[in-house]
Amino acid sequence: MADTTTIRLPPQLRVRLAALAKQGDRSVHSLIVEAVERYAAYEEALRALVREALAADRGLERVREVYAAADVDAWLARLAAGEGSPAPWQP
Repeated sequence: MADTTTIRLPPQLRVRLAALAKQGDRSVHSLIVEAVERYAAYEEALRALVREALAADRGLERVREVYAAADVDAWLARLAAGEGSPAPWQP
């Protein structure tokens, strides 16, 4: 059995949720549970993304292989135009 949590909803939000629940043949409770589950998943994914980005940043600091975006963009444009050209990281 799930634990009970009490939340206080503004009256207008409660009315909106009741209308949505009725239209979708669902309960207000199920809408709230789904919303909280989605938000929790979003926050977990965001935190994982931040952890990965910070780890990648630390990795870049160790290797020091960083290339200017303008150089990479110019190289990609040359490739798209069919011009053979070494990548910015190739001598």
